[in-house]
Amino acid sequence: MSETKYTQEHEWIRVEGDVGTVGITDYAQGQLGDVVYVELPAVGKAVKQGGDMAVVESVKAASEVYAPVSGEVVAVNDELTGAPETVNADAGGKGWFVKIKLGDKAQLDALMDEAAYKKFVADLG
Repeated sequence: MSETKYTQEHEWIRVEGDVGTVGITDYAQGQLGDVVYVELPAVGKAVKQGGDMAVVESVKAASEVYAPVSGEVVAVNDELTGAPETVNADAGGKGWFVKIKLGDKAQLDALMDEAAYKKFVADLG
């Protein structure tokens, strides 16, 4: 089974082979409120770790989604265009944003595992 890693900006990445599926965490979607629009990058776009990758808009605010690793976007979740509320319903599953072909797997080492992320969120108060 693949391990999920997390960023301090509340993105998750689940890696299988050299491709990582990326989305925002349940905590993030809860903070945003009802998601009404998702802007996804083009397939083939090069993304840089920590750089802007997508935009998610809710009734409260618009927020950048950052790339947890550098690489190339190889797939996007087109279903979010017509059903952005999927992010609220299943942030860690069907609400994924993109798939990235990893440029450097070592970048995953800088990310938190699930236990560390849960502690990070708990410490936010």
